[in-house]
Amino acid sequence: MANFYRDNGDLKFQLTHPLMKKIVELKEKGYADCDEFDYAPRDFEDAQDTYDQVLEIVGDICESTIAPNAESIDQEGPDLVEGRVKYARGTSENLEVLTQAGLMGMSLPREFGGLNFPVTPYVMAAEMVSRADAAFANIWGLQDCAETIHEFAGEELKKEYLPRFQYGTTAAMDLTEPDAGSDLQAVQLKAHYDEDRGTWLLNGVKRFITNGDADVSLVLARSEEGTSDGRGLSLFVHDREKGGLIVRRIENKMGIKGSPTCELVFRDAPAELVGDRRMGLIKYVMALMNSARLGIGAQSVGIAEAAYREALKYAHEREQFGKPIIQFPAVYEMLTMMRVKLQASRTLLYETARYVDVYKAYNFIAEDRKLEKEEREELKYYQRLADVFTPLLKLLSSEYCNQIAYDAIQVHGGTGFMKDFPVERIYRDARITTIYEGTSQLQVVAAIRGVTTGLFLSRIREFETMRVSADQEEIRKRLIEMTAEYELAIKKAQKSDDSGYFDFHARRLVEMAGHIIVGYLLMVDAERDNTYKDSARIWVQRAQAWNRERMLLIHQFEPNDLAPYKIEIG
Repeated sequence: MANFYRDNGDLKFQLTHPLMKKIVELKEKGYADCDEFDYAPRDFEDAQDTYDQVLEIVGDICESTIAPNAESIDQEGPDLVEGRVKYARGTSENLEVLTQAGLMGMSLPREFGGLNFPVTPYVMAAEMVSRADAAFANIWGLQDCAETIHEFAGEELKKEYLPRFQYGTTAAMDLTEPDAGSDLQAVQLKAHYDEDRGTWLLNGVKRFITNGDADVSLVLARSEEGTSDGRGLSLFVHDREKGGLIVRRIENKMGIKGSPTCELVFRDAPAELVGDRRMGLIKYVMALMNSARLGIGAQSVGIAEAAYREALKYAHEREQFGKPIIQFPAVYEMLTMMRVKLQASRTLLYETARYVDVYKAYNFIAEDRKLEKEEREELKYYQRLADVFTPLLKLLSSEYCNQIAYDAIQVHGGTGFMKDFPVERIYRDARITTIYEGTSQLQVVAAIRGVTTGLFLSRIREFETMRVSADQEEIRKRLIEMTAEYELAIKKAQKSDDSGYFDFHARRLVEMAGHIIVGYLLMVDAERDNTYKDSARIWVQRAQAWNRERMLLIHQFEPNDLAPYKIEIG
């Protein structure tokens, strides 16, 4: 096994994307920190060198510690001891090693002990950790909660909580409840302010909470009496050491078994308000969920990378009928499509991460000074793109992750069904990615705005104007044809007065847009590096067929055809 950063050229390739220069300069605000912190970069090249070195450290820890611990963590799992979660031995070891390496809270500003990393290199670290052990990635990746505190909490809360993350403080986001899963407007956990104690107190139950016994939790609770929708919800931060929280049980899951998924009971648990009342779901949790969905995109790509590598290795080693099975067309076609879907997911992941980086950097700059008109326009442009690309990423990357893991088992044949091979664990871990942080169906609900507002189409049109090398003209021609078919499909779906008819085709329309966008992203990658040309060509060939299948169904489908699908309704 090699260093997880050095053995994957895609990561360094994405780190050197042209937009990174803008991102770093915005994030570093003129490199002002270098006078106060000796590890702060002095220019763009210095910053890139820092990211490169830190990612190499992450890659080494993934190879030497996290990946070797993955199997034992899956078998041992966490335990519940007197209302507290006890991590598996390997989980505790992983956290200790990463904390000692200074990789907790790495995206936080330096004044709070962080490395001030942009989103993009942080997501690269998350991808590598997920490749090593998807279950542990859930625990490590929840340091995203620190970013939410940094973005929305007052200075007092920031100073109280953020410096703790560098020392290994763990986090959780306590959102879902027994009767409020994806429908967070239905949250009923109560928050009331106790005048005598001078604090908010939380009472109620949370369920399916990842890393539920964390040191610090962000809790969505109903602070306004007499309300029943999202406008009555606020966000709170709870310190585990202040008491009032009991872990009722740890769920017994199919996969990601090393990550404790808990049912929690709050009984007069002290908490502090984050930001303003009534904005918990409307503003703060929406931002937190977008961050989490980007994280699941990284996790999906990491799991897919692990599955592909296991399948490729086995296909070279396993011989049948006198030769390695990778020499059989049925196998090498499968492996090729696994690789192409993996690179498709990855290019979409980092394109989305860069959009998030730019608009978040502008938001933080706006706290210090008024943005210029051009800056405000750029902020809005990248935020709009991030808002529709994030659910598109979560949808496609998690679905491809499951397909790649499925095919990895198939390449292994019967041995892949046995627990003797890592691919069995990887397959189980993959399954959750299309479910948590919003199912694939809910991602369509969020991403369809990119169709109806024309945002996907306008971004596609921007890609169309690019100049490409002669050997990619055929690819661009196919993408232009796909775009015309996509526009016709939208018009057909929007013709009906029945909104249910459009909703019925929403996933097909989102996927059609996604296939075109990914095709352009791979084409752009191929312009920078010839090694991506085969993936771009193969992707567009297949994607054109996939889109035509969807277009044909939409064009042949009439509103009356919905009736047979509603047989179980009513």
